[in-house]
Amino acid sequence: MFESVGSLAAGPWIYAAVSLSVLLDVFLPVLPSGVLVITAGTAAAAGSGAATGRVPHGMRGLVALVGLAAAASLLGDLVAYRLAWRGGERLDRAIARSRRLTTAQARLGDALARGGGALVVLARFAPAGRSVVSFCAGAAHRRARDFLPWSALAGLSWAVYSVALGYFGARWLGATWLATGVSLAALFGAGAAAGFLMRRRPVS
Repeated sequence: MFESVGSLAAGPWIYAAVSLSVLLDVFLPVLPSGVLVITAGTAAAAGSGAATGRVPHGMRGLVALVGLAAAASLLGDLVAYRLAWRGGERLDRAIARSRRLTTAQARLGDALARGGGALVVLARFAPAGRSVVSFCAGAAHRRARDFLPWSALAGLSWAVYSVALGYFGARWLGATWLATGVSLAALFGAGAAAGFLMRRRPVS
């Protein structure tokens, strides 16, 4: 099964699908972008020979997958940030009606004001955390130079982690659905841990 998927992963369509999914899931968090990135990483690893333990010749494909996923993540964050920046009073009222969004905005503002953006990176792994942080940063008119570098680091960290899960899952468990399942469990586990840490973070 994965031999055919691995050959398909070598085509350009997989990169387009990953980029589009990652770009749009800031607006539609239900999109399975993480699932797609891991599956593509597993399939690419299978095609490169990683699953058999050989030195992979298709490493450039994995690097390209990381680069495209990270770039799409940053671009999506930027679009959401700019839309929220221009959202005006209507968006401000929507955030004010949500305790979760109000709390997230306060936490983000505190983190950026102190010169740290670890919360932005952490939120990238949490369910819907990327959406909340990007929209709150724009709605609060946080400076782009305070938000976007952390957004870029968050996207790169998430992309490296997701592709690495697919790659090493194929290397250690073989290019099977079991490897993909274990990798997805690790991704969801990281998301649950990130969400827990965000909820425990005190608000100044």
